[in-house]
Amino acid sequence: MGITQGDTNGVGYELILNTFANPDMFDLCTPVVYGSPKTATYHRKSINSQTNFNLVADASAASEGALNLVSCYDEEVKVDLGMSTPEAGEAARKALERAVLELKEGKVDVLVTCPINKATIKAEEFPFVGHTEYFESCLGDGAEALMIMTSQQMRVALVTTHLGIRNVADAITAEKVEQKARLFFQSLRRDFLLPAPRIAVLSLNPHNGDHGAIGREEEDILMPVVDKLAAEGLPIFGPYAADGFFGTGRYRHFDGILAMYHDQGLIPFKTLSMGNGVNFTAGLPYVRTSPDHGTAYEIAGRGEADITSFREAIYAAIDIYRNRAADDVAHQNPLPKLYQDRREDERPRRFKGETTDQLPQ
Repeated sequence: MGITQGDTNGVGYELILNTFANPDMFDLCTPVVYGSPKTATYHRKSINSQTNFNLVADASAASEGALNLVSCYDEEVKVDLGMSTPEAGEAARKALERAVLELKEGKVDVLVTCPINKATIKAEEFPFVGHTEYFESCLGDGAEALMIMTSQQMRVALVTTHLGIRNVADAITAEKVEQKARLFFQSLRRDFLLPAPRIAVLSLNPHNGDHGAIGREEEDILMPVVDKLAAEGLPIFGPYAADGFFGTGRYRHFDGILAMYHDQGLIPFKTLSMGNGVNFTAGLPYVRTSPDHGTAYEIAGRGEADITSFREAIYAAIDIYRNRAADDVAHQNPLPKLYQDRREDERPRRFKGETTDQLPQ
């Protein structure tokens, strides 16, 4: 399992050190951290950790039962705990690039990334607004990535990710929504092994557009996409007004929720799942996960970081990797199709009235 150090002024190393202080974690994976021995030692002393690193030239030399570390740069990088600095961003980028290289070479099976600062890591060598866009570019091989936030409470996927709110409406096209919905459906089946996942589509405008009075994206874009996919047999429903959808607990009726933009999906997700959620980059040939929070500068170096989400990201990466392998085996020699797919054609695809209509059961 490859693990990137993230921003060197944040809580990345604290998450790593405290997680693998538990020896039971080594029964699940052989961890390989991409970073710097000097930086790792600094963080180890700052939180008084007893966890040791095993230095290796690359992941192929990793030892089982040990927390291995690959040095990704020779120069010394000053650690300013809790500070946003270009040096920390550059160190995060170098570790990330080395980890991706060894992932593509097959030296690690999956990748878990510690939080970065999107402002400091961005440079001429890294013109991306986040991990998701970077992995799509260097690991996608032409495929488009899908950001999925997953927890025990819900799975939320995003049509648009790190995009300014003034640009969101223009980015919501029928082609894009359909593509993301199909990716989501495929990921729920292959990565989570759900045979017939039910997907809810959220509206873009307040009150579902109020029949075009507030906006026409629901009438002109979202409803036709839902109807088209439903006609193909996909159990997809909506669009639903986001506030009522979460406020009334309707999210519990679905295996996945497709949100139109970042905060529409992540605010309710983090309200209900903060600290135990996982960010999963779906749609790519490789498995990448990360915790559901950022660099946490305000508590860096204090030994106060909660490792739950980082640990869940490790569990999720292992589960998804194994699920894909199981799915591949299950589909090696498919039988001829001798039956008719059961569809939910008789069930309503959306609410005509937000307060009176019932959810499909």
